[in-house]
Amino acid sequence: MPNPVHIGKLALRSRVLVAPMSGVTDLPFRRILSRFAPGAVVSEMIAGEGLAKDDPENVARAAGGADIKPMAVQLVGRDPHWMAEGARKLEAAGAELIDINFGCPARKVVTGMSGSALMREPELARDIVSSVVAAVECPVTVKMRLGWDDDSLNAPQIATDAVQAGAVAITVHGRTRCQFYTGQADWAAVRATREAVSVPLFVNGDITDGASALAAMAESGADGVMVGRSLIGRPWALAPIMCAVDGTADRPPLPGAEKSAIALAHYDAILAFYPERKGVRVARKHLVGYAAEAGLSDDDPVRTHLARSDDPNEVRALLSDLFDDSRKDAA
Repeated sequence: MPNPVHIGKLALRSRVLVAPMSGVTDLPFRRILSRFAPGAVVSEMIAGEGLAKDDPENVARAAGGADIKPMAVQLVGRDPHWMAEGARKLEAAGAELIDINFGCPARKVVTGMSGSALMREPELARDIVSSVVAAVECPVTVKMRLGWDDDSLNAPQIATDAVQAGAVAITVHGRTRCQFYTGQADWAAVRATREAVSVPLFVNGDITDGASALAAMAESGADGVMVGRSLIGRPWALAPIMCAVDGTADRPPLPGAEKSAIALAHYDAILAFYPERKGVRVARKHLVGYAAEAGLSDDDPVRTHLARSDDPNEVRALLSDLFDDSRKDAA
């Protein structure tokens, strides 16, 4: 890639990152996504205090994915001391990039005064970044929203403070916390943060394809994009987004048989990672996503079986030709 973006000492192979998504970007999905070689695939958020008090084996499992380069882990919490201790354990377990969560809008996170709630406590947010940066040698980044609500769009100030405290890149989701995921991401509103900081900036929210990625960058002035929910059920969507953003030659679309093989490999990886009964449940959100990507309606019996079946062999059989062109033509 010409003119690669650097996050600290890391030269990214792409300007397209994969967002941390709770309950989604676990190790099996990160491995599937890493096949397409994005700049980084960030783990689902992990609580700093819980990591600091956990044993090394569990920390390594939480961080996971030494084969995924760079190993990027998101840390969440509100206590600077425990966030620093958690970061130390993550780096010892192999983390090469630590992202701090100032953006999660989930009620259970915000109720604990973490995630996007920290945008209402700028001094504490700055102290958290400072403590984590002092605790590790790997690059530290921050992901945030535009602000808590439309009356407090303080991402530029939070980002400025974070950079002064040692953060080397910023990601901004173009919504406030109070919007959750409703409405449209306001990419143009991210430009104020671009003008406030000189470190690499990534724009996030409603990026689904190459055209939306380029539009998001143009409106925000960002150096790259972070893609999230649109990859559920369609991890191969990374490829055209990366071609557009990185200015590389278009890759031919994946044939249906290869998509089916990826979906099947993902399912098997989930069942291998979790106890089987839990894995069957965890997989369902992805299976529904694959079914939607295959064009199946909500009442299609194949989609229904994928969403409800407790029989891994039945699911495997359905996935094996889910994207088969001849099957779709016959339907």
